[in-house]
Amino acid sequence: MLYAMASTHRAGYGNGRCEELSRWAADFLLKHLWDEKNGGWVWIADRRGVATVTAKVGYGQVFGLYAFSEYFMATSDERGRITANRTFDAIRNHMVDPKNGGFFELFHPDWRLERPGKYGGDRKSMDVHMHAMEALTSFYEMTGDPSHKERLLEVIDLIISRMLDPNFGTGYIQFTPDFRPLPAIMFAVDLGRDAKPVDGLARPLNSTSYGHNVEFAWLLLHAADVLGQPRDTYREVVRKIFDHCASYGIDWEVGGVFVEGPQNEPTQLTEKQFWQQAEALVGMLDAYAMFGDEKYWNAFCNVHAFVFKRFVHLPGGGEWFERLARDGTPIDDALGHGWKICYHTMRSMVQCTKRLRALSERAA
Repeated sequence: MLYAMASTHRAGYGNGRCEELSRWAADFLLKHLWDEKNGGWVWIADRRGVATVTAKVGYGQVFGLYAFSEYFMATSDERGRITANRTFDAIRNHMVDPKNGGFFELFHPDWRLERPGKYGGDRKSMDVHMHAMEALTSFYEMTGDPSHKERLLEVIDLIISRMLDPNFGTGYIQFTPDFRPLPAIMFAVDLGRDAKPVDGLARPLNSTSYGHNVEFAWLLLHAADVLGQPRDTYREVVRKIFDHCASYGIDWEVGGVFVEGPQNEPTQLTEKQFWQQAEALVGMLDAYAMFGDEKYWNAFCNVHAFVFKRFVHLPGGGEWFERLARDGTPIDDALGHGWKICYHTMRSMVQCTKRLRALSERAA
C-alpha cells in the first residue's frame, strides 16, 4: 500500500490524497512493524499494529526496501531515505548467502534460518529475487550509489543465469540453495489468506507463472533504464518470455491471461487471477514497443478487454476482483484483504498510461 500510494503520487495522480495516504502508511509501518531489536520488518500485524506473525520473511524485507525508496522519491520525507538504507542493511547482513549467492528467504524473528522442508529454510525462489531486483532498482535510483548499482547488476545476472530455463526463457519457481530447480511447494509461514500448505504436495517442476515471467521482463527493462543501459542489452531474454506468454499464457479464445502452466504446452489450469492480468498489460505494451510485432498489441488488447469487462468492479468501484473462472465468473469476488491490495492494479494503470502515451507520440 505504501508503494502504491507513493509511486502513484510520484506519477502525478491523486491531487495530494495519495501523498497523504502514503504518509499514513509510512507512519503505521514505522510505528508497528520495524523490529528495533533485531532489525528488519515483522511479517504481519493486526489493524491495531499488534504483531501476529513475527517471522522475518524475505518478501517483506525487499518490499520494505522498494516502498520506502519510492516514498522518499515521492515525498522527500527523510524517513523514507533512512528507512530504505536500514532495510538494505538488514537484507545485506542477514539474507545474503555468502556461499552460493542470492538470498535466503524465511527466518525466525532473530534472523536464524528457518527449518528445511515446508518451513522453507533450505529453499530459494525466483519470486523474492525478482522483487529484490525491483526493489534495488528503486533503491539505486534513489541513492545513485555505485555499490548499489553493483548489487542490482548481481541480482540481474543471477536471475538470468541461474533461474530461467535456457530453452524457453521462463522462470522456475523454487530452488535449492545452489540454484538447482525444485518442484515448488507452499510454505508453512502464514501468508494472511493463502491456502494452508499440504505436506508432500508440489507443483510439477516444469510449472511456470506467466504473470511472474512477464513482470520480471518489464521490470528488467525498467532496471536497464535506471542503470543507463540500452534495453537491447536484454533483448533476447525478454523476447523469449513475451513469446512464451503470448503462446501459452494468453487465452485467445475467451480473453485474459492464465495463472500458470507447463513450460512447453498449453495449461490445464484455466482460472484467472487479478495480478497476472495487471502485469501482462504492462509487459505486452513493452513487448510491442520494443519489437513492433502486432501479436503483442493484440495480446494487450485481449487482456485489457477481459479486465475491464470481467475483473474491474463497476459501477461504484474500480478495484479488481481476486479470481475468476475462465469465462469471467467470479470464484473469489474479494476486492481487498490482507494479501490483496492495490499494488498491482494501480501500478499497472500508471505504467500502461505512460506507455500508451509514448506509443501515441511515436505514431504521431
